[in-house]
Amino acid sequence: MMGIAKGSPKLPPLSMVVDVLRATTEDLALELAHPKPAPPEWSEFEWRTARAVASMHGISGLLAGQLHWRGPEGWVEFLCRQREHITRRQVRIQALVGAIGERFSHDGIPVQPLKGAALYREGIYCEGQRPMADLDLLTLPAHAVGAGKILETLGLHESHRTFKHRIFEAHDATPARSFGEHADNYLKVELHERICEPLPHRLIDISQRVWPAKAMPGLNPYPSRAALLAHLLLHAAGAMVYRTVRLIQLHDIALLARRLSPGDWQLLLDWRPWWAWPPLVLSERYFGAIAPVAAMDAMRGSCPTILRRTCARQLLSDVSLSRLWVEAFPGIEWARTVGEAATFMARRIVPSAAVRSDRKFALSSDPSLALGDWGGLSQSRRILRALRARTPRPWPLHNVREALAEPH
Repeated sequence: MMGIAKGSPKLPPLSMVVDVLRATTEDLALELAHPKPAPPEWSEFEWRTARAVASMHGISGLLAGQLHWRGPEGWVEFLCRQREHITRRQVRIQALVGAIGERFSHDGIPVQPLKGAALYREGIYCEGQRPMADLDLLTLPAHAVGAGKILETLGLHESHRTFKHRIFEAHDATPARSFGEHADNYLKVELHERICEPLPHRLIDISQRVWPAKAMPGLNPYPSRAALLAHLLLHAAGAMVYRTVRLIQLHDIALLARRLSPGDWQLLLDWRPWWAWPPLVLSERYFGAIAPVAAMDAMRGSCPTILRRTCARQLLSDVSLSRLWVEAFPGIEWARTVGEAATFMARRIVPSAAVRSDRKFALSSDPSLALGDWGGLSQSRRILRALRARTPRPWPLHNVREALAEPH
């Protein structure tokens, strides 16, 4: 088991943490979709874990406005504080979006705000409901250098790059609060040149579907709601692979899917997204029917058999940040051939240079890796440790500890 830092809140046995994480995740997911008249009968540890779950899944702001009960002392206050921080941070994000729009328009470069920013623009969320940890932007590869220079003039600098995006952070960045939402956490921009996800190793690229056909200098919307939903579904599919889905993602999908017209659904079906059915059916498991039956049947039919059978029984707590244990080959059910599965397993055993670089960056920036030695272990030592005993993932364990340490 990972080492626990001196002074950290004492945890119950990890078997109990697993059970409580799973139960509170499923309970809060059902509460978000169908609020009950009375609070659940939870212990103090369960209520504390519920704070961790609400934070990890990005639903504190929604719960603050939707629950029909108050719970124990401190619970509602926690949710309301989180909603206030989300609101204040949204003001900062909107100011940044406005400045980006002006500069990109002035320099003749088209740019597209993605995901959360687009959902707010669609009017799907009100202030304080949906958190935005960072601002995602898409531009063409030909404009990548110019886009980076614009972000630098706005007080941001490139801190890291992955195969999907470049990360820009504020020059005067202060250490981020590591639990829940905080209005003063530094602003971060992820600049994409393409929209893609490895499923689980094969790269699925939908950039041409997402980018508007007649992009203009400055801010551009998605070309259609079908394109926005396709992006949300692909992003959720990638998160399902690595067990990092957040409930807010399923909520996004449910709200947007109900706004699609028949023409939007047909456009989405024409793209034959074999990866769309798993996140859609997971969203429907909690929020009810969100897509026409014919569309769901068509997407189910294009989903590979093994993946379809596996996802048909998965719950949010199986594929989300609430899953505590490390897996050797998470998401292998997404492999479409035996060869693809073998390649995925080989890359897990011997990570690429890009993966090693990402891990090194995470070690310097992810607060959940500060309490133990997991982040600094080589892949071979990680495998040996996981083979000897069940090993907890750092992020959910960190959030549970932080929730326990919250003032009463």
